Amino acid sequence: MTDAHSARTIVGIIGNVISFGLFCSPIPTMIKIWKMKSVSEFKPDPYLATVLNCMMWSFYGLPFVHPDSLLVITINGTGLFMELVYVTIFFIFATSAIRRKITIAMVVELIFMSVVIFCTLYCLHTTKQRSMLIGIMCIVFNVVMYASPLTVMRLVIKTKSVKYMPFFLSLASFMNGVVWVIYACLKFDPYILIPNGLGSLSGLVQLILYATYYRTTNWNDEDGDKEKRFTNAEIELDRA
Repeated sequence: MTDAHSARTIVGIIGNVISFGLFCSPIPTMIKIWKMKSVSEFKPDPYLATVLNCMMWSFYGLPFVHPDSLLVITINGTGLFMELVYVTIFFIFATSAIRRKITIAMVVELIFMSVVIFCTLYCLHTTKQRSMLIGIMCIVFNVVMYASPLTVMRLVIKTKSVKYMPFFLSLASFMNGVVWVIYACLKFDPYILIPNGLGSLSGLVQLILYATYYRTTNWNDEDGDKEKRFTNAEIELDRA
């Protein structure tokens, strides 16, 4: 029992490190926005979605919702802080219309989370009931977030080019999913297992596409519009 617990802790720490790397992936985009003093064609949607996703997973990991999930809280708490920084940068350099959109989205997310927290704590009285409700909601949000990589994969198949699907990001996504699947299996947790199983499958498909279309990629062809489309779609999705 102790060995399984130790192994789960080690795997969880590894998962935290890989997930942190994925949370850092938008930093080049933020630097570009900061230098341009404009959000240009970039969109805040992926970051707003990840804020809600991190809030849900952080709540899921609390002891009175799902005990013994400290490592789920640490990475998603860190991710929440980072995503809020990204959203703040967007807000500073965005037009008034986009600022209004960000404000509305954040208010809606806060109201939604408040309702979820209230209903969970006052209507459900056991950790099993609470973890089931929040776990199912986390799965739904994670599945929705996998729409972004699907957009990129469709672009790769259409153009027969992997120029705007970085290999290391795809590899990290795959490794991240696999590590959290192992973590979920060591102390069976279907709510972490299912979304990260899908995440590892998504990462594997990206790697297969990379191997398939690497030779047909024209690395000298510049296409700024496609680059922007990918940059906005490269959200990590899958995180515990």
